[in-house]
Amino acid sequence: MLPCHRKVSALNDRIRPDNFKCSNFDLLAFMKSLAAIHVIEEINAAGFLPGVHLGYMVCDTCSYASKALQNVEHMFAFNATENLQCNHAEFRPKVKIILGAMYSEVSISVAKLLNVYMVPLLSATSSSPVLSDKLRFPVFLRTIPSDTHQTKAVAKLMAHYGWDWVGVVYADDEYGKAAFQSFVKDAGENHVCLAYQEVLSHHSDYEGNMQRIKQVAQQIRSSNAQVVLLILKVELVDLLFKEMIQTKTSRTWIASDGWSRSRSLGHLDGINTIGDILGFSFVAVKSESFDNYLKNLKPTPGGYNHFIEEYKNLRFNCSTECFSANPPSYCPTPDLLTMKSDKACHAMDPQEQNDDFLTEALDTSEAFSDRLAVWATANALKTLMKCNSSSCLGEINFPPWKLLKELKMVNFTYEGQTYFFDKKGNFVNGYDLIMWTQDGEHRKLHRIGRYHALDEQIELHEENVAWLSTVNATTPQSRCSESCPPGSFKKILNVSCCYNCTLCTEGTYSDAPDRIACKKCPNGTWSLKGWSRCKPRTESYLQWSDTHPIAMVTAAVFGIVVLIATLIIFLVYRDSPPMKRAEVRLSCVMMFGLAVSFSSVICFMDKPNVHLCRARQVMYAMGFTLCVSCILVKALRTFLAFLPFGQLRYRRLHRLYKPPAIIIVITILQGIICLLWLIFDSPQIDNTPPSLQSMKKVIQCCQGSTYIGFGIMLSYIALLAFISFLLAFKGRKVPQEFSETGYIIFSMLIYLFVWICFIPVYITNREQSAPVQVSVILVSCYGILFCHFLPKCHEALWGSNTDTLEMIIRRATARENSDPDPERHTDIPRINTISHNNSELSVSRPSSQ
Repeated sequence: MLPCHRKVSALNDRIRPDNFKCSNFDLLAFMKSLAAIHVIEEINAAGFLPGVHLGYMVCDTCSYASKALQNVEHMFAFNATENLQCNHAEFRPKVKIILGAMYSEVSISVAKLLNVYMVPLLSATSSSPVLSDKLRFPVFLRTIPSDTHQTKAVAKLMAHYGWDWVGVVYADDEYGKAAFQSFVKDAGENHVCLAYQEVLSHHSDYEGNMQRIKQVAQQIRSSNAQVVLLILKVELVDLLFKEMIQTKTSRTWIASDGWSRSRSLGHLDGINTIGDILGFSFVAVKSESFDNYLKNLKPTPGGYNHFIEEYKNLRFNCSTECFSANPPSYCPTPDLLTMKSDKACHAMDPQEQNDDFLTEALDTSEAFSDRLAVWATANALKTLMKCNSSSCLGEINFPPWKLLKELKMVNFTYEGQTYFFDKKGNFVNGYDLIMWTQDGEHRKLHRIGRYHALDEQIELHEENVAWLSTVNATTPQSRCSESCPPGSFKKILNVSCCYNCTLCTEGTYSDAPDRIACKKCPNGTWSLKGWSRCKPRTESYLQWSDTHPIAMVTAAVFGIVVLIATLIIFLVYRDSPPMKRAEVRLSCVMMFGLAVSFSSVICFMDKPNVHLCRARQVMYAMGFTLCVSCILVKALRTFLAFLPFGQLRYRRLHRLYKPPAIIIVITILQGIICLLWLIFDSPQIDNTPPSLQSMKKVIQCCQGSTYIGFGIMLSYIALLAFISFLLAFKGRKVPQEFSETGYIIFSMLIYLFVWICFIPVYITNREQSAPVQVSVILVSCYGILFCHFLPKCHEALWGSNTDTLEMIIRRATARENSDPDPERHTDIPRINTISHNNSELSVSRPSSQ
């Protein structure tokens, strides 16, 4: 039951229940019917069913469901000798199975009728998913997959090439609507969106169809979707392509199985201008014996075939009048006239003529599923009739439902491949993926892959793909939005395929194009904005191998070396006047404090831990406090020695001048401050998360949770330095020879200046707090080293050795007594004796005159 004619004529004018008049001979359907006949004849000739010969009846559906139902009536009445009852279990028509129909629309109608009699309907081309419903169509089976698999294959192909913005044009018949609904579902699962969807009437002679074709063509042209899926019959695709060729519209077309192998479309004038064509077709295998059969075509002996007669008349009958300007009404359509043989008017009897036209004009491998249908029936019959190598022992005139039962369980091998029906009555042998490649002015079919229905995977041979519609044969693109590169994600707009590309934020990444969302970085890793992968953050601290830390350590070590050299000079020249003036023992204590401060720099190096964090601050605090306390003592000594005081006030101040006690008390107070700091708010490793924009994890110390202890410690040293500065500033007019006040002033100014600068830098640049503090420590220590010790070393090595402290004070007193202004000296005391005992200054003064 195949449409050897494409349509029913004058359908709109039909009123009486007369026979349908069919027109437009269909070569493809005709060839498919011949394939079934050929296999039947092969089975009979081979004795596949010993003692049993298969017969057949060919009926033309004319692509119209009502005509097909009329065919069913004809088949069942062909040898009807009994009255049919309501119980059809024993209904035994001569026709045991119907092969067909070609279109799902027709198969659905026929299957509903055959459900009454449980006569199997086995199709080789009807692929609508609706027919898989065994509750509605228990008698229907097919030797092809359901369109459910085809639409999955199409969606996966689109996803493979990144085509996420496509148009769909489908017919309004059962096949088109069901396939479209299935595709919508599969497209969504593969992130493919529909730019538009257009419907055409499946009746190619519908009076408004041409106008509708133009509307659809305009929609295709106006859309930015470059890929179009056509779920249509050949006739509708023919009309649409002609419109596309006329308007020079190029797209990438995806063909459904209904037209993916159409040679007539491949030979359209201008077919190479419409772009690339890909499609899925049922598995097709050529048969050499079938091709030979077509080249020597004749009816089966003992039978007749009106369709063969019609074909030979079209091919070989001389009908020159049909080529005139006004051909008679009985002449075939112009496209059928193109099949007229050059030898038509030279043949005596058209029915005796044969050539290779069918094998050249058609792809005979398309009939593979039809051959499979006959072989499936033959294998079911062999089981049902209990055939062995010599005879068939079972019942021959069986009710059709028994054959249906066997068909559902059949499992056979044909040309090296095993076939069987699944629980929905479908073969799952997959699809061939074909591409229409250029062949001169026409197109030819080229297999570029296969879709495996069982595992739902596409096998694609990229080396066989040759694109025609793009420059340099690159893959065509059809996207609503440009692909988002790795490091970004899609921010969906109205539909899922239309989006803006947004960079991944810090701490997230996308490692592939077109990600829906960015992924969080695993623990221990991080990423910056727009990164496609995460990396571990690099740990940042003062490493021994880096240039800056090496320079700072070198500076600290050099300072310690200078201190050692200075100590040696001080000890060697301890009896010289400059060293006596510098108080050697007090200076040694200062050197020790500076050495501890220099050594604290070492604790800033390498990866910090809680012990280093505490040690560095305590070492610096105690060392530098010890040093500054000695400077304070020196400043106080100068203050007391050279500034005028009343006798009573001088004695009171003199009693307070106890250098060892002052140094010890000041240092102990700093020790108490550090101890309380360590107990209540101790320095720890800073666990503050790094900046979101940084790939560096700064390993540094935190000076407590509130920084109060750190602040008090520094403030205490600053207070001592400021007091020393004030005392020295008060005594700035002392004799030039006794000029330590200038050194004290300058060194304390250096200290106060660098630490005042340190505070804002430390607060605003936390990541560089360690190198900043080290730098400040070094500057402070070198300031004292250069101001207090190097000048003394210079004096000891190259200066005068004759001046003593007593001589300097006497010269200063003499200068004061020679001042002509008497009022200026009214309250200035005179110094009688100066002696050095145990590093203390002894001064005796008379009362004021």
